Amino acid sequence: MKNILNMLGLSGAGQAMPLPGEAMVANGAGGYAYALHDWARLDRFLVLGTEGGTYYASEARLTREAAQAVGRCIASDGKRAVGRIVEMSVSGRAPKQDPLLFALALATAAEDAETRVAALAAIGKVARTGAQLQRLVGYIDGLRGWGRGLRRAIARWYLEQPLASLELQALKYRARGEKGQRWSHRDLLRLAHPLAPAEDVARRALFDRIVRPDSVAELPVELARYAAAERLAQTTDADQAAWLVADHRLPREVVPTALLNERKVWEALLAEMPMTAMLRSLGKMSQVGLLVSGSAAERNVVARLGDVDRLKRARVHPLQVLTAMAVYRTGHGLLGKLHWQPVPAVVDALDRAFYAAFAAVEPSGKRFLIGLDVSGSMGTGQVAGSPLTPREAATAMALVTLAREPATQVVAFQDRLVPLALSSRQRLDDAIKATSNLPFGATDCARPMLYAQALGLEVDAFVVYTDNETWAGAVHPSAALRDYREATGIAAKLVVVGLTASGFTIADPADAGMLDVVGFDSSAPALIGDFIADRL
Repeated sequence: MKNILNMLGLSGAGQAMPLPGEAMVANGAGGYAYALHDWARLDRFLVLGTEGGTYYASEARLTREAAQAVGRCIASDGKRAVGRIVEMSVSGRAPKQDPLLFALALATAAEDAETRVAALAAIGKVARTGAQLQRLVGYIDGLRGWGRGLRRAIARWYLEQPLASLELQALKYRARGEKGQRWSHRDLLRLAHPLAPAEDVARRALFDRIVRPDSVAELPVELARYAAAERLAQTTDADQAAWLVADHRLPREVVPTALLNERKVWEALLAEMPMTAMLRSLGKMSQVGLLVSGSAAERNVVARLGDVDRLKRARVHPLQVLTAMAVYRTGHGLLGKLHWQPVPAVVDALDRAFYAAFAAVEPSGKRFLIGLDVSGSMGTGQVAGSPLTPREAATAMALVTLAREPATQVVAFQDRLVPLALSSRQRLDDAIKATSNLPFGATDCARPMLYAQALGLEVDAFVVYTDNETWAGAVHPSAALRDYREATGIAAKLVVVGLTASGFTIADPADAGMLDVVGFDSSAPALIGDFIADRL
């Protein structure tokens, strides 16, 4: 009678109470779930961040709780924590660097001396651009003082950067730090005092120019790009500006604001524009009339987006592509000040690039049931600082599995459940629209397992995309999975894909057939496939 009692809510183990004998904690919604261990929460924070908070926790509270978990990881095993931060950064698994930079800053302020040394040594691996270095130093400055070790680490960053790369970083933020940042290259050079060898004349000249921007000393030939940027800053002629940009491969950041409405300037910029910059600039290039249907720019952009190797080399994260598509297809910027006519071929190319940006996935050949949590709480907050809600992001990630695993069904649930007619050939924006228009209610994450058991569905793997704030059901999700296994004889697994940086999971950590993964970790689909196929 166990299953019937559970389904009728008579077992006394509804989600508003912990399962007897299990280490469960109250989640933000008042239901009970399993506490996520600190190392798993570190991963969630590094990938998802805490921007926007959640329905149940403000951004400030979520950040404070996540920072405490990160701090505990650093205190328990600082070298392991630093290694994890570096791994996430170098592999490109996280869509944004800010959480990684903050976590590394915490490690530089650790009580353990070896942890501090490891963190300072990792600065160049995590803060690879000048903007990232400035943000990192801003975090560090709020956590600890400026000691000799930190000064040496900053100096090392400037001395070990290849000259061409350092010149480019200095160009992008020549006079001041990135918007909202206190620190500039000039500040950091004055504090760190990096001393280049006497024979490295060009690097010394660059340091001098950054510290003394009004100097009229002639720059060496190795810094021709920097000299060209200084000439560009003085011109108002679009033709001259376009020539300088094209001839010296100058970035957008050095173009005077008045010239950023010139089509020919953007044409010159596009020729050497990095992938991530291109994704951010699609709307502007359409607005100035460069990126339009049938244009050479359209062919250029579509070809780049279709180049999988180029996407990988540029560390383009799937969420960056999805965000670009979500914004570009609307025809206006997030604040509504910039308007353009979207190019259909570009939207299609972004759709394809989204799938290509994930790690390669070997199909498992198993039978999947994907459950998308569409409850009210999933419509609140941002995923990794993007304009996407957890509900929208979950739908997009589900299509990745649907495209690679042919035996897959998709359902949407809250306190009720509805099958979704999603297809692997369906456009991302259409799929997101379909789940956004569903009625939203309370959260019951047991619904996918109960549905499969009630209909006699044969499922090898349940993949539930959720914020883990389940509370409304009479049966706990972990209990529902065990009931399904008992009733069908199938050793079904459960993968819980967390879309927020909260500290809860519906996956029982003591059950080897349940796994918690981080949503929008670029390796998540491959990890899910390997777990389901017993390749882990």
